[in-house]
Amino acid sequence: MTRTVYLNGEYLPETEAKVSIFDRAFLMADGVYEVTSVLGGKLIDFEGHAKRLERSLNELDMPKPAAFDDLLEIHRELVRLNGIDEGMIYLQITRGAPGDRDFVFPDPATCEPTLVLFTQNKPGLADNPVAKKGIKVISIEDVRWGRRDIKTTQLLYPSMGKMMAKKAGADDAWMVEDGFVTEGTSNNAYIVKGNKIITRALSNDILHGITRAAVLRFAREAQMEVEERNFSIDEAKEADEAFVTSASTFVMPVVEIDGVALGDGTPGARALRLREIYLDESRKAAV
Repeated sequence: MTRTVYLNGEYLPETEAKVSIFDRAFLMADGVYEVTSVLGGKLIDFEGHAKRLERSLNELDMPKPAAFDDLLEIHRELVRLNGIDEGMIYLQITRGAPGDRDFVFPDPATCEPTLVLFTQNKPGLADNPVAKKGIKVISIEDVRWGRRDIKTTQLLYPSMGKMMAKKAGADDAWMVEDGFVTEGTSNNAYIVKGNKIITRALSNDILHGITRAAVLRFAREAQMEVEERNFSIDEAKEADEAFVTSASTFVMPVVEIDGVALGDGTPGARALRLREIYLDESRKAAV
């Protein structure tokens, strides 16, 4: 079935949606994005994603599209039009196509940002069987640009990292810089020692995950200790368990790092419990 997408004020069949070849996202990766999950036809953590989107735009001096204040309504309409019960909505804002190719940013007053949204239908997203067996990760060097806190469309190296993992017979990769894990290719990374959850502190080095914020809040409420600090791959290999978080995978247990099984090689109790809590609480707060 052809999806209905949103492009610059119009709801269109995906086959009719067109963007200029001079759009700066195409030429310069000059764009930002967000992915919001849908469970039971409702949006998960929408407010957090909207705030982070606004921050990304501000950090890049990118003007908001005219429909910025209508994003919740647009998300809900796409869910309705495409009959999404479980899935995701991808949103992208670019600096637009102000003229010919040029490295210099155009005057914001002359910009007409491009706003694109589309849905991805993912039945069984919450009951993903992968969560019951966990994922395997490898470590790779982190050679991305320094502003990973801005959620830009510059995703070539993360994509390459996922391909490296696939080639190695793993599911994903954790990136390492100066001896310490930064994050996964599309997720935040955690290890567990005893009752303590350890994850890298927020900075320009990692994405300020919306799911991360919620999961850490739920962990503290569940009387789990949280420590935000750097950790190495060697420390991770000796952890009791590990997991990643993202809007599309929620809380996903990690059972192997660089060929070394964690614990007995099955998903850890704390990761599974946090996944359960996150899904329950997120459904209650969904809009």
